[in-house]
Amino acid sequence: MKAALRLAHSELAYAVHELKTPTGTVVREYVSPAGKVFGVAWQGPFLPDFRQILGDYFEPVMQAPRDRRQGRGPMVIRQPGVVFQSGGHMRSFFGRAYVPDMLPKGVSADVVQ
Repeated sequence: MKAALRLAHSELAYAVHELKTPTGTVVREYVSPAGKVFGVAWQGPFLPDFRQILGDYFEPVMQAPRDRRQGRGPMVIRQPGVVFQSGGHMRSFFGRAYVPDMLPKGVSADVVQ
């Protein structure tokens, strides 16, 4: 991604790795104490490379049926192994993806933002 990395450790059971791409998009990786990324979130003027940030979850997410959107709300994909949400408009995108089964004990999916 050619991004600048900033690490933030939480008092909770995870760490956050924040990457800022040259295009200005910020990607946050949520990492368990075991070193496994259980979620990613993004925000910025350009969408990130989903193949890169989703890794092995890219194909299941891209091939999954989409939930029907209500109006102009974000796109939501819920699969048994992964949840993907993405929205925004030109020059202002946001979203998150996480693996429910990999959330550390006591950590809610709400932390991935």
